[in-house]
Amino acid sequence: MGKMEIDKRSGCCFGVANALKKAEEELNRGGTLYCLGDIVHNNLEVERLAKMGLVTINHDQMKELKNVRVLLRAHGEPPSTYQIARENNIEIIDASCPVVLSLQKRIKNKFMEKPEETSQIVIYGKKGHAEVNGLLGQTDSKAIVIEKKEDIDKLDFSKNISLFSQTTKSLEGLAEVGEMIKERIKGGAEFEYFDTICRQVSNRVPNIKEFAAKHDLVLFIAGEKSSNGKVLFAECKDVNPNSYFIHSPEDVDTSLIKSDMSIGICGATSTPEWQMEAVAKKIQEAFPSILLEE
Repeated sequence: MGKMEIDKRSGCCFGVANALKKAEEELNRGGTLYCLGDIVHNNLEVERLAKMGLVTINHDQMKELKNVRVLLRAHGEPPSTYQIARENNIEIIDASCPVVLSLQKRIKNKFMEKPEETSQIVIYGKKGHAEVNGLLGQTDSKAIVIEKKEDIDKLDFSKNISLFSQTTKSLEGLAEVGEMIKERIKGGAEFEYFDTICRQVSNRVPNIKEFAAKHDLVLFIAGEKSSNGKVLFAECKDVNPNSYFIHSPEDVDTSLIKSDMSIGICGATSTPEWQMEAVAKKIQEAFPSILLEE
């Protein structure tokens, strides 16, 4: 007899769960609710909320709106977004993650206290990512974004450097970039290293490895746009080659399943629990003898 387990440590992180909850609360109040960008990098969840009335817009579209409600998702926004809201009498429903808001404040304070002529603020993160755009905005877009270790060549190592990180980057990647900068700093310049990675996200890596190793087959569900999903799935695949990335419960390939298997179902920080449960239901419909562990 086979068995299935849904990873209890997978699913939406606090920031994403809070944004989804706020969206549902506001939609239940009635009237039109706009969201600046996809509320979460998960197509199924975006579609579900769109059916409830959530309208996704971009920054250019927001500039044209007046006297409406706009929800800001967990990634956070630069000061310019709040300025547009004030000018256009837009009511902001702020679902920015508290961890991201705290990081924005730290970067802004550092930018205000460090003279630009002698110092550089460096952000280890993905260029163009919503969170990174919000962080850049705290420095009037003067911070330098480092995506990979090769990018550090653009830094001036004779100037002071303050290194921060996008909250969802890997601890190992940040540590490696930090060590490389530390080795190249020169001429009495100072180097400050701030570990600003969210542990609720970074702890998913050891957890997902442990979970994937326990099962014969792993089904990992996440949205196509989820960078966190890509990272976590790679960890699954590394530990258990019999791991498969799916974007919806409809993607479950039942030909991969045998009735005596141990199957693990997991997901990204942007994967709601209902989607993992829907995957389990799809499997049980095809293989009633496979039991879901509580």
